[in-house]
Amino acid sequence: MSDQLVSQQVRAKAQEWLSGTYDEQTREEVRQLLEAEDPGKLTDAFYKNLEFGTGGLRGIMGAGTNRINKYTVGAATQGLANYLKENFSSLDLIKVAIGHDCRNNSRYFAETCAQIFSANGIKAFLFDDLRPTPELSFAIRELGCQSGIIITASHNPREYNGYKAYWDDGSQIVAPHDVNIVNEVSKVKPSDIKFEGDTSLIEIMGAEMDEKFLAKVKTVSILPEVIEKHKDIKIVYSPIHGTGVKIVPAALRKVGFTHIYHVPEQDVVSGDFPTVVSPNPEEEAAMKMAMERAVEVHADVVMATDPDADRLGVATQNDKGEYVILNGNQTALIFIYYIITQMKKANRLKGNEYVVKTIVSTELIAEIARKNHIGYYDVYTGFKYIAEVIRDQEGKKKYIGGGEESFGFMPADFVRDKDAVSSCVLMAEITAWAKDQGKTLYELLQDIYIQYGYSKEKMKYVVRPGKSGAEEIQKIMEDLRNKPPKALGQSKLERVKDFSTLVEKNLPTGEEIKINQKETSNVLQFFTCDGTKISVRPSGTEPKIKFYFEVKGNLPVRSLFDETEQAADDKIEGMMKELGL
Repeated sequence: MSDQLVSQQVRAKAQEWLSGTYDEQTREEVRQLLEAEDPGKLTDAFYKNLEFGTGGLRGIMGAGTNRINKYTVGAATQGLANYLKENFSSLDLIKVAIGHDCRNNSRYFAETCAQIFSANGIKAFLFDDLRPTPELSFAIRELGCQSGIIITASHNPREYNGYKAYWDDGSQIVAPHDVNIVNEVSKVKPSDIKFEGDTSLIEIMGAEMDEKFLAKVKTVSILPEVIEKHKDIKIVYSPIHGTGVKIVPAALRKVGFTHIYHVPEQDVVSGDFPTVVSPNPEEEAAMKMAMERAVEVHADVVMATDPDADRLGVATQNDKGEYVILNGNQTALIFIYYIITQMKKANRLKGNEYVVKTIVSTELIAEIARKNHIGYYDVYTGFKYIAEVIRDQEGKKKYIGGGEESFGFMPADFVRDKDAVSSCVLMAEITAWAKDQGKTLYELLQDIYIQYGYSKEKMKYVVRPGKSGAEEIQKIMEDLRNKPPKALGQSKLERVKDFSTLVEKNLPTGEEIKINQKETSNVLQFFTCDGTKISVRPSGTEPKIKFYFEVKGNLPVRSLFDETEQAADDKIEGMMKELGL
């Protein structure tokens, strides 16, 4: 399709937004886009419609079909309402729960959604103020709702907002509902959206739901006696301007911790995120102020959550006394190790337990599970897939933990999404337990490597925004799929997994086997003869293509950790150069 034709189609779509169906503020913004000399912003705003990805609906705020605004959010809500009425037609009253984070316009969008649901005869439970994503997931289950939504763009930069949709188990929506809802949304015209609500069907939730949630969060504690013994460990916590500001410190105090140090500047709730460029605890810049606070108070552990408090960043002191951030694989590894170790020690393992990890996460999680005779599942990126396993195994097997490399973990199944609130409580307990053993978290991680094998993981992403960027990302995937490298890191390629066809190919033998997943996904994985794993996938929520590297090694003693780390870093850097990253 030519650029000229795209431009004609884009302009035609934009012209539709100048009609009386749209409010004056929206029309004025579209007029400015149409009159601008550079057509790039107009194209990006209208060249496609936002669709549900691995994390729901997410985009830059503003006017346009490819933007987050009253009408795209409204169409998603109207489409979801239509689908709920079709699927739950036998119920006298359909119920949904609605939450939102700290972002600009989040409260407005949440209230708009409540109006639309109520206008469609659906009961809407709306939180009275910002709340963490895991509490929204919990509320859906607690209230017996058929669905729920939260307005959030997670850890994205300040110009973004988003819309996560949930099903009746408190999980983000998966197939076939996700595709069906997209189809319903695509049918919705702006004139179909019922913006005028029925206030009698909107109920505000507040402190009572918080107390119920916190009572459940307390149950993730495995060794309360260790907390009692070391309740005075020093914990620095930052919500990075987001929803964790009240609920996480309250959760830590509820289980018994007494020395919780705040980062006052980042306790300020703001969608402008004034102290950071990106409110992402995966990035050192976002954790910087919390780590500086840790130096002041000599903290045992530093924890920070992203704006909707589903992702957790953890920092601890290394053997030189410097505070360093653990990557998401390392935190997940520590969680899984601790849960299994303590359950085994207390003779609480019945033989039906299992853990879940995503396919791009460290293989050491699977190794720990195997060596302890615990079942494990590999799923696609996104906690909705972890929740899907829990749903499939409900009543048959017992979920004891699951996580992914991107700083998400879920310690218990009363929430069916990433849960940084419960994870903060459990990580603080693990810190106390390590201290009881005379160790820091850093030394505990090293001991896990000594016992189960060393692994180093790094992720590199390439950002390509807009329409041209999406095309470039598609070409990168096609080139890797059609012409995979013969070797990486001086080790021959042994296996290739293509999740778009669900075929795993053994290169030396030519044997092909089917990959055990319910659906296809645009992910490639390369495995070399020395155990290296490289995963490549376009992001489902951001204009990025991500490359995940994992190399194996051996750590016989703690004193060789730095040397082993350096060798792994060098190997990964070499592979990145080979791939042109």
